[in-house]
Amino acid sequence: MSGPTHMRTNVYVDGFNLYYRAVRDTAYKWLDISAMCHALLPGHIINRIRYFTADVQARPGDPDVPARQQTYLRALRTIPNLSIHKGQFKQREIERPLVQPIPGYPRTVLVYHMEEKGSDVNLATFLLTDGYENDYEQALVVSNDSDLAWPITMVREKLLKPVGIVNPNTRQSEPAPVELRKAATYLRQLRTSTLQRCQFPPVLQDEKGTVTRPATW
Repeated sequence: MSGPTHMRTNVYVDGFNLYYRAVRDTAYKWLDISAMCHALLPGHIINRIRYFTADVQARPGDPDVPARQQTYLRALRTIPNLSIHKGQFKQREIERPLVQPIPGYPRTVLVYHMEEKGSDVNLATFLLTDGYENDYEQALVVSNDSDLAWPITMVREKLLKPVGIVNPNTRQSEPAPVELRKAATYLRQLRTSTLQRCQFPPVLQDEKGTVTRPATW
């Protein structure tokens, strides 16, 4: 980004988007979000970080998923200017077509569908509300969800505040959606080298005691 530095910046992190696009299959899940923000915007003042997520449920074969997530959320809460905002998961039964139907059998199956609700709406709401309250001079959105294009456009056009986006795909072959690129003031690309150097220490302390990186991470 060209132009002034030292702008008061709020960062809005789509937690699941960041997880699935950037760290899920890596050794970098113990990510220090604050360190990442400073690495992405050197010279700027990180006023506030809002992290949007939802409580996950245990999965067959991996019952410890909720415990690992809660450990990570404890680590995030050690960052003084970071707040966590939760949506929710909803489970419903839906019919899905089979890719290769078996002759003589139904062409569809009934499956459980888990869907995370609320994070994108919550992020958009805080982005707009904080902007109207002049809580930031610029905003940075960490997501490649094209549904966020309109609220980003509103902040830029109605509030006249710059909004950058961070594409969490570390692979150059997966660019940010065109809707986001058109809406945003500028684009940052999250890189593996940034994830590598922006990790929490293996052991942290909070008001409850010791927070230790999950062994399987």
